[in-house]
Amino acid sequence: MSENASSNMIRIARESGEDETSPPVDLGARVRELRKARGWTLEQAAGQAGLARSTLSKIENGQMSPTYDALKKLAVGLEISVPQLFTPPAAEKINGRMAVTKSGDGSAKATTTYEHELLGDTLRKKQMLPYRARIRARSMEEFDGWVRHDGEEFLYVLTGVITLFTEFYEPVELRRGDSAYYDATMGHNVVSTSAEDATILWVTSLV
Repeated sequence: MSENASSNMIRIARESGEDETSPPVDLGARVRELRKARGWTLEQAAGQAGLARSTLSKIENGQMSPTYDALKKLAVGLEISVPQLFTPPAAEKINGRMAVTKSGDGSAKATTTYEHELLGDTLRKKQMLPYRARIRARSMEEFDGWVRHDGEEFLYVLTGVITLFTEFYEPVELRRGDSAYYDATMGHNVVSTSAEDATILWVTSLV
């Protein structure tokens, strides 16, 4: 190994007392990877670590260097040791995962405004949350404010007609075959404007 290449390596102290060289780890990416592996949102991970959500977000995005105290909190919250925050994960073997949901077999989750049918619900540690929704709401007054959450969202109209209300855009009418992709941190609500309840396919990214 060249001297230049060697200077790009970091030394990691193992519990056995032995040292080994390893490529430097992007701390923000590593923290995000560990959080997502546990299926936690930013809010959940920040709560586990006793940090502000904004602080954890800045750490993950490389916008701030955490103090040692913050590193200890992160390690405790993620249930690992501080050195493990800087240890690259072992290479994982490529594996195949699949979940099939037959029509009508999805996990039902009803609310006053939407009737959700979760798809692929048996698959854990997903990067996306797909579900079919029947839109019960007929007016914005039926909502207790805006719906907003982390991640991005895609909707595709299966039947009927809906109006998509968003915090920063004019309401837009969508019919069968129409779709929308938007930032889910922006307030958003959907109402059915057809005679029957509209149905849509929703896919939410899990961050």
